[in-house]
Amino acid sequence: MLYLILVAFVAALGGFLFGYDTAIISGTIGFVKTKFELNAVAEGWFVSSALVGCIFGVMFTGLINDWFGRKKALLLSGLLFLISAIGCMLAPTLSILIIFRLIGGIGVGVASMTSPLFIAEISPPNIRGRLVTLYQLAITVGILLAYFANASLLELSAGTYETELFSWIIQDEVWRAMFGSECIPAVLFFILVLFIPESPRWLALKQKNEQAFKILSRINGPEHAEQELREIKETVGHEAPPLQTLLKPGIRKALVIGASLAFLTQICGVNAIIYYGPRILEEAGFALSDALGGQVIIGIVNVLFTLIAIWKIDQIGRRPLLIWGVSGIMFSLIMVGLLFYFKVTSGFWLMGFILLFIASFAFSFGPVIWTLLSEIYPINVRGTAMSIATLTLWVGTALIGQVVPWMLESLTPAGTFWIFSLSCIPALYLAIKVIPETKGRTLEEIEKFWSRG
Repeated sequence: MLYLILVAFVAALGGFLFGYDTAIISGTIGFVKTKFELNAVAEGWFVSSALVGCIFGVMFTGLINDWFGRKKALLLSGLLFLISAIGCMLAPTLSILIIFRLIGGIGVGVASMTSPLFIAEISPPNIRGRLVTLYQLAITVGILLAYFANASLLELSAGTYETELFSWIIQDEVWRAMFGSECIPAVLFFILVLFIPESPRWLALKQKNEQAFKILSRINGPEHAEQELREIKETVGHEAPPLQTLLKPGIRKALVIGASLAFLTQICGVNAIIYYGPRILEEAGFALSDALGGQVIIGIVNVLFTLIAIWKIDQIGRRPLLIWGVSGIMFSLIMVGLLFYFKVTSGFWLMGFILLFIASFAFSFGPVIWTLLSEIYPINVRGTAMSIATLTLWVGTALIGQVVPWMLESLTPAGTFWIFSLSCIPALYLAIKVIPETKGRTLEEIEKFWSRG
């Protein structure tokens, strides 16, 4: 069990890099906007360029996972994170900065699909939800530490540095140090991934049964490994060709459900808070330093309520968490919009409802989407199908990153949050009427359920 947890923890660090890269930009936007004199459209492109990279990354990650394995895909994501961090830190022009943001986005896209997929494939059914949710926890911890890094580097920028390089990237243009700080977790992730095994289910799919058995034995013991490998081989033996599998009515339905829910998780506005939190709080009257401090509080709440998901997802199930969480998201978005509309933005109320929004997202949408996407697809098309579903997630994220500056200026914060609340209606319908409960089922049992239509 300890070995399983350690392997899952290392794979989940892909989520840490995902969260860190996603949130570090919140502290850089104001500085980069001033440095390169960006208008609202250019500001949106600076933010969403990495998300466009995510889309390209996800488009090819399914093939990389299916052809070369999950471990090689994780190594690729760590390398891309490192290249992006160094490039963004030293970028002399906006164009070069955008190019390296695109490279980092590709790394995020690869990690966002591969990490939960890998964890699901090594996990026994009774704790699979908890272990996959480690990925979401790692995202929230990455976001939190990025907020701390931004706030700490902002303080350090007030100092004086004799070294010309330090003076440039910390004192003169602190946003460079913010991007560069990602080098540390990127190197750590790449090194640790070298020591984890390949997914036993991928090995079985490639007829490497002896290697798959060794890994399953180390995770669950020889007796259970023998039974599990037999079930995997039986399932693989009955698989149709990948394209034919995707076109089966039940599998096609699972693909549409996963892609729709993934898109809806992003257009509820969570990344508007993560990317533009300081700006939104500044519009409510907070100073920049206070706004960044508010982001740290948001990050702490995000982590704490993700822990609730880890605690309860295999006990309560995926659907109840989703129903309660989306209801809380919708209520808090409506209330935040009302507070901005009536200009009641000072004091506790605004921050309180933003924290309720983050808490509701953290124990529902955030962890449940990655758990469901890693569970509901057949093994021979799992990489490709999850790639398609994750692609819609990043399309939604890129859309939000691009249009939020325009929405805040043209529709006001009140209108922006009310529009976000509307996206919760179809998500609630899917959770209540359409999505099946998958807790406690093996991946092979879930696959048989969808294959029956």
